[in-house]
Amino acid sequence: MVRAGLLAVLLALPVPPAWAQQAPGDVVVVEGDAIPEPLAVRPGDAARGRAIVANRSVGLCLLCHSGPIPEERFQGTLAPSLAGAGARWSVGQLRLRIADGARLNPDTIMPPYYRTTGLHRVARAFEGKTILTAEQIEDVVAYLATLKD
Repeated sequence: MVRAGLLAVLLALPVPPAWAQQAPGDVVVVEGDAIPEPLAVRPGDAARGRAIVANRSVGLCLLCHSGPIPEERFQGTLAPSLAGAGARWSVGQLRLRIADGARLNPDTIMPPYYRTTGLHRVARAFEGKTILTAEQIEDVVAYLATLKD
C-alpha cells in the first residue's frame, strides 16, 4: 500500500525521478554475487518471464539451457538446466546471472542481458541497448524463482 502511494507521488512529479532518467544498463548495484534490488519498478511476472525464456526470438535462453518447458523442442545442453534454478539461487543471484553473468565468471558464454558497456563487435543498431529491458529481466527472474524442483 505504501509502495503504491509512493509510486503515485513519483509519477505525479513534473520531472521524472533519477531512476527514470538513467540509461538502460547503468548504475546497477552488485552486492557479493547478487543484485539485491529490482531493476524495474513494476514487479516481475512469472508468466511473462516464462514466455521470454521459451521465446527463441527474445531471450534465446533455450538455445543453451534446457528447462521445464515441455512444449519447446530442441533445448540446449551448453549451460545448466533451468530446472531448480529457484532452489539453487536467490532472486538477487538470479538477477545478476541474467543481467551480467560475466561479473561472476569472465569466461561465461552467457550474454550480458542488461549491460551496454565493454562489449565487442556489437552491430551499430544495437549499440547502447540492452538485450532485455529491466522489466523483462524482472519477469525472467520471477519465473526462474518459481522453479524449485
